[in-house]
Amino acid sequence: MTHAVITGTGLYTPPNVIDNATLVASFNAWVDRENARHYEAIRDGHRQPLEHSSSEFIVKASGIHSRHVVEAAGILDPDRMRPQLAPRGDDALCIQAEMGVAAARQALSNAKISPETLDMVIVACSNLQRAYPAIAVELQAALGAGGHAFDMNVACSSATFAIDLANNAIRAGSARRVLVVSPEICSAHLNFRDRDSHFIFGDACTAVVLEANDVACAEARFEVMSTRLVTRFSNAIRNNFGFLDRVTEHGVDAEPAFVADKLFVQEGRRVFKEVCPLVAELVGGHLEAQNVAPSDLKRLWLHQANRHMNDLIARRVLGREPSLAEAPVILDRYANTSSAGSIIAFHLHRDDLAVGDVGVVCSFGAGYSAGNILLRKVKA
Repeated sequence: MTHAVITGTGLYTPPNVIDNATLVASFNAWVDRENARHYEAIRDGHRQPLEHSSSEFIVKASGIHSRHVVEAAGILDPDRMRPQLAPRGDDALCIQAEMGVAAARQALSNAKISPETLDMVIVACSNLQRAYPAIAVELQAALGAGGHAFDMNVACSSATFAIDLANNAIRAGSARRVLVVSPEICSAHLNFRDRDSHFIFGDACTAVVLEANDVACAEARFEVMSTRLVTRFSNAIRNNFGFLDRVTEHGVDAEPAFVADKLFVQEGRRVFKEVCPLVAELVGGHLEAQNVAPSDLKRLWLHQANRHMNDLIARRVLGREPSLAEAPVILDRYANTSSAGSIIAFHLHRDDLAVGDVGVVCSFGAGYSAGNILLRKVKA
C-alpha cells in the first residue's frame, strides 16, 4: 500500500500582536466602567463587582504571554472589545482564503510542488466565515490548484482529522497530493469581557502538504506511520453561534444575552480533568499498538491550549517530566490557535530530528475530540 509523507508545512500569522499587559489594560478599563455604571447595585449588595485581570493571572492560568490577532484596535477598545473587520465584496478574496493562500504557498514551496498538481484541498478549522461556497473551493481557485476541495470542522482537532483523511485518501490511491489548510480566526468567537477566558485565543493559519512517497520531491519527509482519532460528546466546551440564531427569540443583536450564549464558553476545570486522561490514553494506546515505546518517542507536538494540560499529558505519556525539546511550547507567544496549534509546533520544531526519529502530532478540544498522528522522519 502507498505510504503518505508530509513534505511541506506553512505558517501565516497576522502582524498585529497583543501582549498580556495591553490586553489586561483594556479589560480592566471596561471593568472599571461597568463597576462605576452599577455602583449603586454593587453598594447595596445586589450585584457583585467585576474583578480585574492581570498578566500574572494569565501566565499562571495558561502560560500565555502574547497572541497574534487579525485586528487589534477593535479588541482593545473598551466600547467594542471584538475585532473590527471591513466587509468584503463577493468578488474579493475572503479573509480565511487570504490567510490560507499565504500559508499554502509556503507549504507548497517547501514541498517543491506546484498547486496544479494537487488532487485535494481541505480547509479544516474551528469556525468558517460562511456556509457556502466552501472556503476550500475559493482557496483552490486562488491557488490555481487541481482536484477537488471541501471544508470540514472538528473544532481544535480539525487539522489532525483532516490529515487522517488525507492519509487515507493517499493510501487508498484516490489522491496523490493533498493540501490541508487551517485558517483559525479565534479572536472572533472569543468573549473579551470574560475574565476567565479573555486571554486564551490567538489567530493563525497553517498548511500541510501530504504526498504519496513515490511522487514526493522534497528532501525532508515525515512518513505518516499511523493515525488514531477519538470523539466523546461533551458540553464542557461550546460555541452555539449558527444560522438558526436568526430565527430564535434572542437574535444576534441581543447583547449581552447573545454574547453570553453564542460565543466560546468552557468549564475549564472539568475540561482539564476529563481531557487530559482521554488524550494520554489515546497516545499511549496508539504507541503500544504500533510497538513504539514511550522512551523511543523523540517529540510530542501537542495542541497548544494550556501549558498545564500539555505538561500533564506529556508526563503521563513519557512516564517522567518532559523537557522543552521533547514537548515544545509555542502557546506562550501564539496563545491557543485551535487546530493550528499542534501544526505550528511541528512546523517550528522538527528540523533537528534525525532520520528514523519518531514523533506525535496530537490535538484535542471541543467535542470532545482528539487526533493523533504518528510520524517518522524518513529523509533529512
